[in-house]
Amino acid sequence: MNQLSNLSNHEEINVFDRALQDYKNLSMDVDRFTATRLQMGIYGQRQEGVHMIRIKLPGGRLNSLQLNAIADMLEKYARHDVVHITTRQDIQMHYVPLEDTPAVLRYLADAGLTTREACGNTIRNVTACSLSGVCPRQHVDINQHLDGAVQHFLRNPLTQQMPRKFKISFSACESDCAQGMMHDMGIIAVHNGTCFGFKVLAGGGLGHKPHEAIVIEEFVEEKDLLLVMEAIVSLHNRYSDRVKRAKARIKFLVDKFGREGFIEKYREEFIRTKTALATQKYPKGEWGKGINDGEIPGIGAPRHLFKQKQPDLYVFPISVPMGNLTVGQLRGLAKIADTHKLQEIRVTQDQNMILINVIAAQINSLRGALALLSLGEPKIGDDIVACPGTSTCRLGITSSTILGPRLDGGEHDLKIRVSGCHNGCAQPETGDIGIYGEGRRMHGKLVPHYQMYFGGNGMAHGALAIKGPSVPAARIEAALEKVKLAYSSNREVNETFFSWTRRFGKDRLAALLESIIEVKPEELTSVLRDHGKDNDFKVLQLGGGECAGVSQVKIGSSFFEAAHERNYRNALKFQRKFEDSVKCAEEITRLIAQGVTELLGGQKYENLQEQAEELERSLPTKPQLSKQLKKLAEYFVTPGNDLNDALLTEWFLELDQWTLEVAEFCLSFDAQLDLSGALPQPSGINQS
Repeated sequence: MNQLSNLSNHEEINVFDRALQDYKNLSMDVDRFTATRLQMGIYGQRQEGVHMIRIKLPGGRLNSLQLNAIADMLEKYARHDVVHITTRQDIQMHYVPLEDTPAVLRYLADAGLTTREACGNTIRNVTACSLSGVCPRQHVDINQHLDGAVQHFLRNPLTQQMPRKFKISFSACESDCAQGMMHDMGIIAVHNGTCFGFKVLAGGGLGHKPHEAIVIEEFVEEKDLLLVMEAIVSLHNRYSDRVKRAKARIKFLVDKFGREGFIEKYREEFIRTKTALATQKYPKGEWGKGINDGEIPGIGAPRHLFKQKQPDLYVFPISVPMGNLTVGQLRGLAKIADTHKLQEIRVTQDQNMILINVIAAQINSLRGALALLSLGEPKIGDDIVACPGTSTCRLGITSSTILGPRLDGGEHDLKIRVSGCHNGCAQPETGDIGIYGEGRRMHGKLVPHYQMYFGGNGMAHGALAIKGPSVPAARIEAALEKVKLAYSSNREVNETFFSWTRRFGKDRLAALLESIIEVKPEELTSVLRDHGKDNDFKVLQLGGGECAGVSQVKIGSSFFEAAHERNYRNALKFQRKFEDSVKCAEEITRLIAQGVTELLGGQKYENLQEQAEELERSLPTKPQLSKQLKKLAEYFVTPGNDLNDALLTEWFLELDQWTLEVAEFCLSFDAQLDLSGALPQPSGINQS
């Protein structure tokens, strides 16, 4: 069962509510309010006045009480009849009027659910292989380590204003069913002889310029996992591009530094992190080898009833078409769980659900109860995932939710992944056949198309899919049928679609679809409309999406980075590592001094004395700030042998007071600046 107990927080919902009132009263501008609501998981839609609320479910876990709470809010506030399961194991509620969002968040919080950091430049919902804790192959119940990571990073100053979003997955064995390859960071439980630990991947990502993650650590001990994770997140926060947002994902740091250079930067960060967080508590699991033969469950829900590692217990998979559930189905599932005394329900990366700890005597009863809800177990061919596309998403180009139900994975139960744009929320590059929507001009007209991908597999020993041709949307069903027929006709005995695509080859795949791609002038009218549309295709200009949030004010980022350094400073001082602690204090001073000077149009300097002079020129009305900065700079060049606890306590109190004075000025300069959680707390210096 989910052991996370502090996900929700009513006070931050109250802060959001006040920001909403300020926005409505025109005392907060749209950019600041957008950043505030994204931090609380509230995302803009194509439709004006209504929003999507994204509910974070770490590892996809929830219970009957929470299902009922979601159903209550869907029924009471949403102008829509379904919630949507995402490939990141979230649940999304659409068409919620903006003025009702605080009430929804409060109600969900009472049920132990949070939306905090489900959007924006943060660590998004942390995903896991859905059978963690019950899989015969697992080395450990990875959810324990996932929970530790969620608690460590949620509301952490390090993760509040990162350059871009950051996605993490946890897998319980080397099979890597959570697909670490495609994540910013992937954690995989492994065993090395008689030792157990983790392999760590980083730098993966889909969407714009897909990248496969690289191995950062082949093996780290359990005690070091959180330290490794923080070092990688710190690397992203420190070096990723804060100006060119399209280049701000961590995968582009691998390009920038090169593989070896990236790992070298990581090792520098890790040494520093390990020193600062030497006393950090960490989750401890019960380890074992597990079985390494038999069926590999794969991503998402198993495709059939699955025997657990626990004797006489089963995983019961539930197929959820397009990931959509009505109020009645949510309540019905909650009742099924209660009736059968099943404490946990999980949503999966393939937009389905599972029940765990089912006994054999319950199976027929479950089937009957699910049938009354128009739900049941997966069927051959229904492994279809689709994002919302143009139904709600501001970035959507094609109507993926209309096309998805028309597709079929065929007799070989191929994984079909349908995205409405190149951002790839349905993960098309990891499907057997993946497609994403785009517009292309043909004979002077804009025609809806789907870019095709073949043979993706985000698990261990897999690879991102082979990029194929772009096919007119009106012909995509015919294209899929041709590919499925070719696979059935040409595959070798037991050959997987992944292996077949690589043997068949990219050129032959393109040739196979050549006649479907070609559109003659007289055929143009037959391809001008997207699925389910009565008018010719056009791409609406809606001002872009909000996946990455709005541009953050640089001074805000400076204060949050300084808060992260302050945590390290205090931890190192507690360990009596005085020189390292002073280096952190110097970095705090530099970050804030550079930030406030830049806010005023001045220049940034690495040398603090030069920065103090620049601050004096930029802010002559506050001479005490530059004077104190010079004083702090003098402290930081004191020889290491002269440092002691009492001296550092005195210095750091002065530094924290200066930080508060600078913050006071910045808040007076910009009343909408939100530094909640970024400023020093009383007596924080002496805390470990």
